[in-house]
Amino acid sequence: MEANGIRRLVRCECSATKRIQQLLEQGRIPRRYEHCALENFDVRKTRQSGQENRSLWWARRVAEKFVEEYPTEFGLLFVGPTGVGKTHLAVAVLRELMLRKGVPCLFYDFHDLLKEIQDSYNPVSQTSELRVLQPVLDTEVLLLDEMAAANPSDWVKETLAYIINSRYNQKRVTLITTTLVPPKDAGNAVMPSGEAIPDLERTLNHFGATLASRLYEMCKLVEMHSDDYRKAIKQAGYRFHAD
Repeated sequence: MEANGIRRLVRCECSATKRIQQLLEQGRIPRRYEHCALENFDVRKTRQSGQENRSLWWARRVAEKFVEEYPTEFGLLFVGPTGVGKTHLAVAVLRELMLRKGVPCLFYDFHDLLKEIQDSYNPVSQTSELRVLQPVLDTEVLLLDEMAAANPSDWVKETLAYIINSRYNQKRVTLITTTLVPPKDAGNAVMPSGEAIPDLERTLNHFGATLASRLYEMCKLVEMHSDDYRKAIKQAGYRFHAD
């Protein structure tokens, strides 16, 4: 391109499109979540008031602001019961960062990651191959989906601590979704959905108090509370053509 007698190199649109496609492929977003976007996140109404669910509205707004202001010095920690849309919002953030800002991102289901690390274990050297862990440690933005475990083993705790501490020290942004578990002494206290009121501290402390404290420093907490979308909406929407 030439302007005012000065020639400049300009990246062609086909090159930019190819770059974005490459980022999406390397991002490992499962097909189930390829459609997830901020604009199609369902901020549904509460059954009691008939008003828009404020926690879901606020969660979407935080996700939007995060994308708008990226790069940031913190990530996001989406917490809430099963089926409130944590993964949808987290994936939507990842897609927006790749599509709008060309940011290298990586999606990993926490349990799949642990399985891959275990499968890569070398009994001779007694180490896991870095080919699995290195991208997780190095990617600019990592999404760890469903980071939860009841009574995790020492190996799980150590592996997670290694990942989080490495990204913490390198100031790399991490997005996390985790399903809250109800407290042992919930008693008769329940949410509008009828489920026991979840306990955030107990959920995170499964992985140790030190790691929980570090997550609070690394991520902005985004709490989400609602009925299970899969039960309330998706299940009711399944129909055969003959119905």
